[in-house]
Amino acid sequence: MAIAKAERLMNLALCLLGTRRPLSKRELRDSIEAYLEAGSDDSFNRMFERDKDDLRELGLVIETVEGLDGEIGYLARRDSNRLPPITLDAEEAAALGLAAKVWQQARLAGAASGALQKLRAAGLPEDVDPYGAHSALEPRIPVHEAAFEPLMLACRDRRPVLFEYRKANAAQPEPRHVEPWALECWRGHWYLAGFDRDRGAERVFRLSRITGKVRSRGARFTAPVPDVVTVRETVASWAGETADRSALIRLRSGAGYPLRAKATAVRELGDGWDELEIPYGHGLDAWLVEFGPDVVVLEPAELRADVVDRLRAVAKG
Repeated sequence: MAIAKAERLMNLALCLLGTRRPLSKRELRDSIEAYLEAGSDDSFNRMFERDKDDLRELGLVIETVEGLDGEIGYLARRDSNRLPPITLDAEEAAALGLAAKVWQQARLAGAASGALQKLRAAGLPEDVDPYGAHSALEPRIPVHEAAFEPLMLACRDRRPVLFEYRKANAAQPEPRHVEPWALECWRGHWYLAGFDRDRGAERVFRLSRITGKVRSRGARFTAPVPDVVTVRETVASWAGETADRSALIRLRSGAGYPLRAKATAVRELGDGWDELEIPYGHGLDAWLVEFGPDVVVLEPAELRADVVDRLRAVAKG
């Protein structure tokens, strides 16, 4: 189902469930943005009848009530649409909670609550709280990257995508052709895992480094999707979370607080510099480059060389 239709059906269902009195077609049309954009009355009537039938096929009990003025009204009583008690174990409840957090970032949130707010302004009883019973539709985990929604839909629909991606050590972005598998949030950042066609291997991409629009490619996946996509484990490994060695660096005083938080030892050197020991693992060189002239790698030698190579690549760009 297209996202626009799913959003429209959700808005209509929330309106019908959130009212204490039957709502006329006119009230519903004024409350749901997609209906306002329908154009002519005939177009709106056809769309509304299709949506009403679709909701009934999905199991929603919609009543039709004739008002005193002869105008037909619609509502979905909660007692007629209440589900039987659902019992979840701890793992099922945790999975459901995580799924809800992802949905909270969809375009449904603002539009759905907006429709209910319009209805309350038009006479919906004050005790019907659009942020109460329907609070699960309100955003709670921030997603600032414009790439999130198109990538979420591409993962769902198994559609390859094309986007510009800037690596940590690169001055300019480069195109990536990716078969997207899964999105996951780790330590406040969203990551995409998928098959990189250009490199012929699995890769993980940080959404904040995607520039421009995500474009969909009309083709099938060429690589099998694994049963388990270990996004967090991969990112943690790249970030040095599984480090078994230590690196010695000099850090300018008053700078690099994330590095200080990871340090196992800190010693003041004077002249505005400190010496830190930090865990050393794959990806530490890319992280250190982000601190620019505030960091000097002392040892090991291979880490120092990697950081210098990355800085030179950035300077050439």
